[in-house]
Amino acid sequence: MKRAIISDIHGNLEALQAVMAHIADQRVDEIYCLGDIVGYGPNPCECLDLVIAKCRVGLLGNHDQGAMFDPEGFNSGAERAIFWTREQLENSTGDRDQIDRRWDFLGTMPRIHRDDPWLYVHGSPRNPVNEYVFPEDIYNQKKMEKLFGLINKGCFQGHTHVPGVFLESLEFITPEQIDHAFTIGAERFMVNVGSVGQPRELTRRRPPDRESD
Repeated sequence: MKRAIISDIHGNLEALQAVMAHIADQRVDEIYCLGDIVGYGPNPCECLDLVIAKCRVGLLGNHDQGAMFDPEGFNSGAERAIFWTREQLENSTGDRDQIDRRWDFLGTMPRIHRDDPWLYVHGSPRNPVNEYVFPEDIYNQKKMEKLFGLINKGCFQGHTHVPGVFLESLEFITPEQIDHAFTIGAERFMVNVGSVGQPRELTRRRPPDRESD
């Protein structure tokens, strides 16, 4: 079984199409999406349609949740974007069944998926939708011990838009350090898969406002 894991599309259709084309070239058997399909970008409806059609698992991200309910903890820009996204989802072109299908998909997205020994979330093992795990958190031993205590072997997550591998030995490894290939060893790990639609690893190591994502 060959599995692709994507996250944080944020309504960026062109980026999602490019990633899907690359996945197709790799002859992947199934695709998991770790959330934040919508938010910020201009094509929430098209991105949702593509995820619904292509992904075996779709998890709830904080922007997906914000599109359905009143957004909490968002800065003013992110809040305006999510209200605009909600309007697009409700008033998009197409028949009512298609519109309702998108809302039904958002409303039934799980917060967590387990495929032992693997765990899949948007945020963290402790708070699957909203908690950030940043590279510098390796210096917060208490936090990392709590997170790894919830993992059987490996966890896959997104949310920060910064890809890399967290090891239980309190080490963060960037993709460049391992030539973009991580070999599973004896210790537990967390992999942040980065962002399809709004990558940040080449510009800054954290979002400008932690509560905006």
